[in-house]
This record gives sequence, structure tokens and C-alpha cells, in this order.
Amino acid sequence: MLTLIRKAKIYAPEYLGVQDILIADSRIQKIAPDIPAVSDYEVQVLEGEGMLVFPGFLDSHVHILGGGGEGSYHTRTPEIMLTDITLGGVTTVVGCLGTDGTTRSAASLLAKARGLEEEGISTYIYTGSYQVPVRTLTGNILDDLILIDKVVGCGEIAISDHRSSQPTREEFTRIVADTRVGGILSGKAGLVNIHMGDGPRMLSYLRYVVEETEIPPVNMLPTHINRSTRLLRDGISYARELGGFVDLTTSSDPDFLEEDEVKASTGLRMMLEDGVPEHQIAFSSDGQGSMPIFSKDGTCLGLGVGKVTSLYREFRDCVLQEGLDISRALLPVTANPAALLKLSRKGRIAPGMDADLVLAEENTLEIHTVLARGNLMVQDKIPVQKGTFE
Repeated sequence: MLTLIRKAKIYAPEYLGVQDILIADSRIQKIAPDIPAVSDYEVQVLEGEGMLVFPGFLDSHVHILGGGGEGSYHTRTPEIMLTDITLGGVTTVVGCLGTDGTTRSAASLLAKARGLEEEGISTYIYTGSYQVPVRTLTGNILDDLILIDKVVGCGEIAISDHRSSQPTREEFTRIVADTRVGGILSGKAGLVNIHMGDGPRMLSYLRYVVEETEIPPVNMLPTHINRSTRLLRDGISYARELGGFVDLTTSSDPDFLEEDEVKASTGLRMMLEDGVPEHQIAFSSDGQGSMPIFSKDGTCLGLGVGKVTSLYREFRDCVLQEGLDISRALLPVTANPAALLKLSRKGRIAPGMDADLVLAEENTLEIHTVLARGNLMVQDKIPVQKGTFE
């Protein structure tokens, strides 16, 4: 079946004006004014007047199996469901393990990713967890990247955090080196997703890799960079001085931010104002991960659960609260993570790209319709495709 979106304002993420979009075989076939419906074929027409069309969002850090456990077994968060993702306009996720790489395994992560893809979205995973030495599926990072289709990198490797394995900078460098080579040999990103804690070392390990080796910064993505103003400032310096890429986490309660935590939308504005190139900044949700609150001695006092839908909330706040142009606010959730992850058919609206699209109401920027690979997932703000157990 063909799908025709008529007369919508398209942000690709750059503004393309009012156009029609023709979709066939899960891809965008044509973008032009007034594309005629072909009467010989069944055509699904979506009226786009009063709508803005964005690329489907990419979330590069989602605990699809659940996360947590820092407060013992009963604090392990549940697995994610399909509509937890699609209602936030997200059509591509990268699954990861966190603190617990024992009761949640890479094999289970891979199976969960395959299940979500069968339900309609695009999925990838990182091999490993917080732990060093890295636990992998095949025995080493290179083999996982080369032999397993869904593995696009390694992570989330924890540094500068009391929950990390306290790797040396040499151990950390070896992980980045192996991940990069695995990516080169497999034609993948070879990206290391790095959990940044609130310790005093901050981004020093990443600086060491860039300054003391031949590895470029494009193979490292430090996340949670907005957990404090101090770390955000270090991230700004790292990005400006060394060309580093940084990732801001959107899962937080905007009404109850942790002490010194910076809201992701505010952090994006601050980074742009301080001269960080816009293509070096990404957002991710940390969805379904735990949001623990620790005492000064490291005791877990309580926790919440991260939401993938926070990704869209922070994009919307970039526009409505921080005053950023829509095209610029879209970059951290569309084109930028797609480029970092080397997902050549994601993150943009153009002929030949996957038909991952979000239709939002022009006046409110609220999500109205979501398509993943050309299939309707959400329509009129209601999920039309649900997960197997929803």
C-alpha cells in the first residue's frame, strides 16, 4: 500500500516548506507539491494541513530490558513496551545494559531488540555494560561488532562514578580502540556510549584518548553530561577545544531537578550560546533506566524510572521555552545521532530514506501521528500498533 501525506510543513530537519510526501515499501519515494494519488493502487491519505512533519526521533540510550537494581533486587525497573517508545515520536532505539550486567545479559538485550523490531520500530544495541572488563556475546568487542548485525558499539561504560569498575585510562582507551576497529571492519559506527558520573575526573579519560592517541572523538559519546553545571562546562570545553561529541540526558523531572542538574533543553541552549558546533550535540532519554537518588556515602535513597517520551518533551521545550528554531532543536534527536551511529537511512526526510515520520500539531507541537518504516504506529494521538503484551 502507498501512503500519501498531503500539504504538511516539512522539517527535514531543515525547513522544506509545504509539500506532499509519498511513501512506498517502507521508504520515502517522493517529496513535491501536489503529488496526485494513483487511482490504480490503494493509497492511504493522511491530511497534513495544520501539521508539521519531522523525521522519526532516534534515542541512542534506552534500557529496553529495564535497568536499576542499585537498591537491591526489588528496584530493578521493568522492560519497556512498544508504546512507551512510539508515543514519544521515537522510531529508532539503541538498547543498552547499565549497572547490572549479570541478571540482565547481552543475549537477553539482543532478543528484546529483535522483539521490538518485529513489533514495528528499528532497533540496535551496544555490547557490554558498566563493567570492565567488558562482558560480550562472543567473547570480545570486535567479534560482537563484526558478527552480530544489531551491535553498533559498546556501552554504557561507566567512568567517574562510584558504581563503575574504576578502569584505568589505559583500559578505557583499549575499549575505545577495539570498538573503533570493530566498527571499521563491519562498516558500523563503532561508538562507545559512556556513562558519566559526578566524580572529579569528569572527561579526563576522553581527553587522554583524543590528545594521546590517534583515535578521533567521533568514536566516543559521553552521556549524562548535564547531570551538573560543572560537568556541562567540562563538556562544553571538550567539545569546543577537541571536537568532542556530547549527549544530554532528557529523563529528569523538570519540576524537581537534582541539585545543580541542568535541564537538557536549557543545556542545549547554553552549549550553542557558548559556541559548541550544533552537529556535536545529541539528546538521549536513558529511558526505562532507574533514576536513583544517593546519599553522600553512596546509599540508594530512592528511585524513579526514565521515560523515552522525555526526548520529545525536551525537544518541544527547546522551541517553546528556550526559543530555538525548530530545525536546530531537531538536530540532537534526528540527524546528529543518525550520523554518529552511521544509520544512513535515518534522521532525515528525503527520497530513499526510511519512512520514519512524526506529524505534530503546528500550534502546540503535540504529537498527532507517528509512522515507523511507513507503518502507522500512532494516529490521532492514540496507539494503533501495540506491543504483544500491551
